[in-house]
Amino acid sequence: MITVSTANVNGLRAAAGKGFTAWLNATEADVVCLQEVRATPEQLTDEVRHPKGWHAYYAPAAAKGRAGVAVYSRVEPTAVRIGFGSAEFDAAGRWIEVDLPKVTVASLYLPTGEAETPKQEEKNRFMADLVAHLKVMRATAAIGGRESLVCGDWNIAHTEHDIKNWKGNVKKSGFLPEERAWLDALFGAADWHDVVRRIHPDGPGPYSWWSYRGKAFDTDAGWRIDYHVATPALANAAVTAAVERADTYAERWSDHAPVTVAYDI
Repeated sequence: MITVSTANVNGLRAAAGKGFTAWLNATEADVVCLQEVRATPEQLTDEVRHPKGWHAYYAPAAAKGRAGVAVYSRVEPTAVRIGFGSAEFDAAGRWIEVDLPKVTVASLYLPTGEAETPKQEEKNRFMADLVAHLKVMRATAAIGGRESLVCGDWNIAHTEHDIKNWKGNVKKSGFLPEERAWLDALFGAADWHDVVRRIHPDGPGPYSWWSYRGKAFDTDAGWRIDYHVATPALANAAVTAAVERADTYAERWSDHAPVTVAYDI
């Protein structure tokens, strides 16, 4: 068995002071993928930078205080790679992957975007580069006899079941028709699989992000944008999947919740 958890921490330094460290100490996960770390390793306390019992790897963004991804693993990887060969995005703190026994695991933070602006054009370019890499990642892992898993904040709600107020968001980044079609292709012809949706086929949710604005958390007006995306055999090996939603608003250490899946491999 291997249990993998992914969480957008919305700033690791802030999250550590609000409960992330306690969560990490208590988790039964073997691998933890983080997004929006928003710090270089040197800016983190020793307790967070090198948590006891974990091998920690970081891919900070060149732009200070932005993005940043990380992977914590209880087993030392045989290889660690930052970026996916994109001249534009490899220094953006949006991709890190590690080779573990039987599986290559990546932590992804896909750009947020903003409809009809250069930010959306940037997001589209990232998506195009990512698809190209996913083909390489899958082929490379297969040669080594491993499966592939991409965890993280994909910043796209795939269907109406993945967002509470979908009617009001059809023209907004994160739920644009072209973004959803991109996931259609990824989960279709490209033969990658949305693991949580396979285990929980009916909506709504389970949501993994709730705005800090208003009462989104209290009314469960969320988005499901944090995914485990796996190759077929690994997706079939998933036995449990859960969103670790805080019991109360006050107990949240991020506007996202960890998404945790156990795989029998």
